[in-house]
Amino acid sequence: MSGATGTGARAEDEHLALEKLAEDLWKAVSVADERAATDVVLDALDGGADPESVLLDVIAPVQGRIGAEWAANRLTVAEEHAATAINERAITAISLHPTARTRVSRGRVTVACVDGEWHALPARLLAEVLKLRGWQVDYLGAQVPAPHLIAHLHSTHAEAVALSSSIATRLPTAHAAITACQAIGVPVIVGGAAFGPGGVYAGLLGADAWAPDARAAAGLLAAGPLPRPQLDHQQMDDLPHLADQEYTLVTRSSGSVVRNVFTALESAYPAMRRYDEAQRERTAEDIAHIVEFLATSLYLGDEDLFAWFIGWTAQILESRGVPARSLPPTLGLLERELKDFPRAIRTLRRGAHTLTAGNTV
Repeated sequence: MSGATGTGARAEDEHLALEKLAEDLWKAVSVADERAATDVVLDALDGGADPESVLLDVIAPVQGRIGAEWAANRLTVAEEHAATAINERAITAISLHPTARTRVSRGRVTVACVDGEWHALPARLLAEVLKLRGWQVDYLGAQVPAPHLIAHLHSTHAEAVALSSSIATRLPTAHAAITACQAIGVPVIVGGAAFGPGGVYAGLLGADAWAPDARAAAGLLAAGPLPRPQLDHQQMDDLPHLADQEYTLVTRSSGSVVRNVFTALESAYPAMRRYDEAQRERTAEDIAHIVEFLATSLYLGDEDLFAWFIGWTAQILESRGVPARSLPPTLGLLERELKDFPRAIRTLRRGAHTLTAGNTV
C-alpha cells in the first residue's frame, strides 16, 4: 500500500513539475523570447525530464493555449505565428539534446500534413515522439501535395503514413491523399482536429486508423503493423451523397458566389457602407471561409460541421468587437445564390438555426 502511495505521490510531483514548465514556457513564448523558451526545455532535460513528456505535456499544451489566446483576440496573428515558431525551435532543441538520441529499432514511417494544411506543429510532435520510440521517421512538414507524397512512398517503402490536418476544409484533400496512399498498399493513420470529435471523419474517409494525439498514434503503431489496405471500391462509393454534384458545383462557383454575396450584403447590411478597406477585405475573407466550410460539409454530408463553424465564427467576431448580426443576412444571401442546391439550403438553414438558438461555441 505504501509503495502505491509513494508511486502516486511521485506521479503527482511529476505532473506539477510539468505544469510549472508549461507555465514557464508560456511566459517565454507569449513575449517572443526565444532564448528563454529554449532554456526552459533544455534545463528541464538537463535536470532529468523525459523528452517525450516535455514535448507532449509542456510544448503541446502551450501550443493549445496559443490558439485559444488568438481565438479570444488576446494574441494577434503575428504574435500567434511568432509564438508557434518559437515552439518549433524548442522542439528542434529537444531533438538535438543527448537524452533524445535513440537508435532505430523499428520500421519506417512517413509523417506529413495534407496539402493546404499549414499547421505543422502537431505532425512535428508526432514525428519526434516516434523517433524517441525507435522509428525511422521521414517528416515531410506542412502542406504536402499528394503526388509528392506518393513519389516519396515509392522510394522509401514506408510501413505506414501518418497524416495530420487541423482545419476541416482540408478533408476533401485528405480523402484524396488517403486513397492515393492506400492505392499503392500503404496504410494511413490520421489525426488532428480536422477529423472531428472521436475521429468521426477518419472512418468516413476510409483511413486505416485514427489517433486523438501523438501518444495514442505511437501506441497504435507499436502495437503491430497496420493491415495493408485492400481497395475494392472508388471514392464515390465511400460518399454516395456526392453523386448529386453539389459539392463540385458549389466549389467551382465559389468565387462568383462570394462576389455576389459581398455585393448584395452592402444593401442587406447597411453598416458595411461605413467599413474601411481593411474591414471590407476581412468581410470578403469571412464570406469565402463560410462558402469553403459549406462545401466541406456538403462533401462530408454533415450539416453539423457547418453549424459548428458558424457558431465558432460568431464567437470569433464578437471577441474582435464585430457584431455577429452580420451572419444571418450573409447566410440568407447564400441561400438565395444556391437556391438550386437542396443539400446546401438545408445546411445553410442549420447554420442559421445555430445563431438564432444561441448555440455558439
